[in-house]
Amino acid sequence: MRSVKIKEVVDALERFAPLPLQESYDNAGLQVGLTEAEVSGALLCLDVTENIVDEAVRRGCNLIVAHHPLIFRKLAQVSDADYVQRTVMKAVKNDIAIVAMHTNLDSAVGGVNYKIAEKLGLEDVRFLRRSKQVMSSLTGDTVIGGDGVIGELETPLAADDFILLLKKLFDVECVQANELLRRRIRTVALCGGSGAFLLHDAVEAGADAFVTGEMGYHEFFGHEQEIQLCVIGHYQSEQYTVEVLRNVISRDCPGVKCLLSEVNTNPIVYF
Repeated sequence: MRSVKIKEVVDALERFAPLPLQESYDNAGLQVGLTEAEVSGALLCLDVTENIVDEAVRRGCNLIVAHHPLIFRKLAQVSDADYVQRTVMKAVKNDIAIVAMHTNLDSAVGGVNYKIAEKLGLEDVRFLRRSKQVMSSLTGDTVIGGDGVIGELETPLAADDFILLLKKLFDVECVQANELLRRRIRTVALCGGSGAFLLHDAVEAGADAFVTGEMGYHEFFGHEQEIQLCVIGHYQSEQYTVEVLRNVISRDCPGVKCLLSEVNTNPIVYF
């Protein structure tokens, strides 16, 4: 079977979710490593930590593909001062490349939010806010992106049953919610991670429920019986992103070993 270079995997990911789709504050793309090396395996994860690099070494992967960037802000030094710097050093020492597909993957057709909608069984899924039209630097094609998605449940659910469904599908110990809606939920808007900025869009679109990973305390006020708010946790909402990454790599770079990380990197513990 033909060998595949790290660069080919990176290109495949960027064709699916072009870097111009990322937000201005983001740092998606190649983070660490040499792209001309042959891929021995790709470890797919949500966050990159020292334990993730150790797992990549143990499982024979010289490429880590993550959702969240390891290097989010410029590094003034590379030392043992914090986990980011230590992780960078460990990756370099072990010849491991690190790539992040972050807000560009959030905004892509078939990306993070589409995967969440798939898990919920939503139908007629479309962007909640279509606001991005960029040109792919790899293909020169115009690519459409957007924020969040909205779709319909095949069978409307009572609010408490909808929350129980979320807990089951996303293995959530606790869902933060506002007052339970007294009408059935059919139209669901959602955004993985920190999606509170789309709450107004969800209301304007006539959604019965809005699902996201994080929202502030004051954002829960004023929506009683208007929309059911369901906050399930940042990690929990985006945990299936690795399936999106695996599907892209398996389709465009057949033969590359893709492994889903067995390390739970969620720093939040529920007691």
